[in-house]
Formats: sequence, C-alpha cells, structure tokens
Amino acid sequence: MHGQRRGWGKGGGIRCAAVMAAALVAASGAGSAGPPARIGAGQAPAAAAIPVAVFGRDDRVPVPAGLREVQEKIGLLFSARGRTVCTAFCVGRDIVATAGHCLHRIAGERPPHAADFTFARNFDALRDPVRIAGHASGAASQHVMSGATSLSVRPPIDATRDWAFVRLARPACTKGGLPVRVLPVEQIVSEAAAGRVFQIAYHRDYSPWKLALSRPCGVARSFEAADWSRIARDFSAPDTLILHTCDTGGASSGSPLLLDGPDGPEVIGINVGTYVHSRVLMQKGKVARRLKADTIANTAVASAAFADKLDAFRRAAILGSPAQVRELQALLAGRGLFAGKADGTYGPELRSAIEAYEKAEGLPVTGLASEAILKRLGAGAGAADRAPRKAGRRARS
Repeated sequence: MHGQRRGWGKGGGIRCAAVMAAALVAASGAGSAGPPARIGAGQAPAAAAIPVAVFGRDDRVPVPAGLREVQEKIGLLFSARGRTVCTAFCVGRDIVATAGHCLHRIAGERPPHAADFTFARNFDALRDPVRIAGHASGAASQHVMSGATSLSVRPPIDATRDWAFVRLARPACTKGGLPVRVLPVEQIVSEAAAGRVFQIAYHRDYSPWKLALSRPCGVARSFEAADWSRIARDFSAPDTLILHTCDTGGASSGSPLLLDGPDGPEVIGINVGTYVHSRVLMQKGKVARRLKADTIANTAVASAAFADKLDAFRRAAILGSPAQVRELQALLAGRGLFAGKADGTYGPELRSAIEAYEKAEGLPVTGLASEAILKRLGAGAGAADRAPRKAGRRARS
C-alpha cells in the first residue's frame, strides 16, 4: 500500500499501525442503475441518493435563467448496459467532452462498449438521444479520443489524463459548443478567489436528473489536511491538476469547470473525481480496521492538458470501415509497431502502435485511426516497394 504511518497504538496487546493512502473516487455513476436504453417522454433515469463531495453547506441550486444557453450545451452520457452515467458537454456541433473513465473505466475494470453509449443534451428538457459515430458498423471506439485507456486511481493518480472527446453520429449540439480556454492553474486559483469559477453538472442525489449550478467554487493547491508537496507526489503530471471545492454528486464526472469570461462562460477544466486520504489500521501486515477517510478536494483536469488534442480531433477524418482499419493494422505490423491481430477493430494496442508511429515521424501524437495516417503509411510502404525494383533494374543494366 502506498502511504505513510500516521501513528502507533496498541490493540489487544498487538501493535498496530495507522496507515494513510491516497486515492481518487470517481464521480461517475458506474456500477449503478442508470438511464433506460430507450428514452421516451416522461421517462427519467432511476436516481439514488449518493452525494460524493459536499464541502460545508450544499451550494447546489437549479441553473438560473441567465445560464440557460450554457445548459443547452450540457447533457448526460450513459450506457444502460454498462451501468454508467456521466455528464458531458458540447465542444462542437458533433463533439462532446467528458471524463475518460466514463468510457474506459479504471485500470483493472472491464470497459463498457463504446457503441452502447448515448448522449442526451439538456436531458430533462429535450430527450433527444444520439449514439456515438460508427456505432452501427462496430467502429464507435475509433470515434473516441482520450488521455488514456487505462487510468490509475492510486498514486501516481492519472487524474490529468482523465479526459475524453466523443464524435456523435449526427450534429446533436445544435446550439454549438462551449468555448475552451487555457489558463495556468495559478491564474485559475486567482479567478476562483474572485468568485468567477463555477460548475454545472448532473448529480444522482440532486433533483431527478436536472442540471445544478455549484458556486462559488474554491480552487487551491494546499488544504488543511494535505499540503501541495504531499499532493503533488500522489499525482502524475500534477501541473495540470485543479483541486476544487465545487459540490458534487454521482454522475458529475465529465462536467465542465467554468469561468465567467469576458464573452460568457468558458471551459477551464473537466471534473473527474474526488481526492481522498483513506486510513486503515494495520495488524500483522493485514488490514484490521478501516478508519474514516479524509476528503481533501474534488479534482479536475485543466484544459491545458487537452485543448490541443481537441483541435486535432476536430480536424481528423476517422477511418470508417473495418477494411480500412485492417489495412492500417497491416501497415503498422510491417513496420514492427503492431503485433496484434489484424481484425479491423480499434483498441488500445492499435492506438499505441499509431502513437509510436506518430512519435517516430515527428507528428502530433493523437493515436487516432485517421485517413491521414493511413495515407501516409501507404505512401511510405509504396516507396519502400519501389526502391528494390529500381535497384534491380540498375543491376541488370
């Protein structure tokens, strides 16, 4: 167990140690009942009262009329089969952003199928569900871009890789997308101190699947129960980590952390989970008793971690057929980068192979199975095939 001894005591004549360990608790609805596979008028997901992190007084309130335009760009992303419910928000007419663990789960867990997910913008008012692009042809996973497909919730915690973009089967974000703004975390701390940072999300324990506003949201580096030097050791890439005190409940993972900008609300991060220090009493090397955990803060990944990836995802033309993906797999295998089965499916192994090729070629690393990558690989293979033929003609002459 990662942690540190907090003190010693005696229990029943046997020496015990209280040990503290850090972890991230996802604020998704994974593992519990979610929205129905079909949404009709009057239907709503089953709700369960499971608040995740409320700091002091619960400040969540209904979204006011002045933020109705923002409300129109936020929705539920859920998989009834995968029993997962999260918040997601529009960043383009056919692209939504959310937390990566909503789609991939965490390390060691079996991920749900991308084709099973549905996005329902402004769920309570519209009930206009849309699936992920490629869901009908088995290519839905190709239309997801994320910081990682396997995320650790134990130190080093992967909170700053816990983001994802999803291309929808049709342009369901008819009101457009929320603007994304990159700010250093130090400036976000200052903006929060001025009362300009807030969150809008769905919560299982709030009024039945209605969006809620949480403000004011504090943002800090150090907290009473843990200072930044300790916190930074618990996270991978902590430079883009936002620790905040927006009140949250289950299903708020993937919600936007927002800033009152000069032209309206701007996305400065994506809410991903709650940072806790758990404590257990150890006896003879085994857990004798679990003590009450300390909730330090909620976590968000700052937009600096994903803004450039969003631009690449918007521009990418994703391969649309299994035959094209098989061709891509074969070309990468020819370069010794892909060792999996050429089965026409996109998964972590193919993603890693594409990333390795992009790095070797000095390209922006996306891991996307795009037409541009296929064309570039094909051109390279063609040039390699022509070279021996030319050499052979020169030898004969």
